[in-house]
Amino acid sequence: MTNSTVSRLGQSNAAGATDALFLKQFGGEILLEFEETTKFKTRHFVRQIRNGKTAQFPNIGTVTSSYHTAGNFIDGQAVNHAETTISIDGLLVAPVFVSKIDELMNHYDVRGPYAEEMGRELAQQYDQNVARVMVLAARQSTNDLTGRAGGTRLSDANMATSSSVISSAIFSAAQTLDEKKVPAADRNAFFRPAHYYLLAQNTTLINKDYSGMGSIASGRIETVAGVDLIKTNNVPSADDSANTDIDSKYRADYSATVGIVANRMAAGTVQLMDIALESEWEIRRQGTFMVAKMAVGHDVLRPDCAVELYDTV
Repeated sequence: MTNSTVSRLGQSNAAGATDALFLKQFGGEILLEFEETTKFKTRHFVRQIRNGKTAQFPNIGTVTSSYHTAGNFIDGQAVNHAETTISIDGLLVAPVFVSKIDELMNHYDVRGPYAEEMGRELAQQYDQNVARVMVLAARQSTNDLTGRAGGTRLSDANMATSSSVISSAIFSAAQTLDEKKVPAADRNAFFRPAHYYLLAQNTTLINKDYSGMGSIASGRIETVAGVDLIKTNNVPSADDSANTDIDSKYRADYSATVGIVANRMAAGTVQLMDIALESEWEIRRQGTFMVAKMAVGHDVLRPDCAVELYDTV
């Protein structure tokens, strides 16, 4: 009896490797999970480079104005310039090996969940490092550009437990950014779920009579003082000053940090390699080895654009 024709779902145009399309789908799932998980990527400045290990981010100062006296010569003025250099941290990888025999005997799909986990892990590392940089920006008292202010830290003994204290701190942060002439656009406040939901229960903030935006029923609050509120687990909360699992430039004590208020120019990312997938069938191990990877680096751009809210207890 001859073999019946089998439609191989993983083949491209009924030819070639039987899992070719599956691997592409796997890579797409990783990318989708990464984009959906990151909260900081679109809320800070990112620069793509094609080669090299560093990138320069220019800083340009402000100009002044004055009244002209009739007959006087109008001359130009010196504008301060500086640059911030951000380097690539290295290649960050999330590897998985899938044995062929295990896949054949298994009764449920594993590649989909693996893809989600690989994409989520890279996204978590990305977001955590950007969040750390924003806190470090707020703690930086100086600025690369002469004449521009440093970062700001706002503290209160009840910052971690009182929604009214947190909301007042957000207003103070917005005022501070205004006074430093930081643009009102692209401002965000990042909080861990505990503090985000604490704010969402503050009826004054969501009261429609005061143009509040949010809902206790849905546990959602959108803005305070014109600042968009973002819920994320990646606001740092531990003492990472000796944490060798992270790059040395991100190590600091974040145990008192409650939230971050920042304009997108507070932190910058240089991106040499966006998230990508490599996969290879290994004959000697009879399985497929897959690696999700990316090469990026993060650092402070403008300290004046960042405010850290922290608990003094």
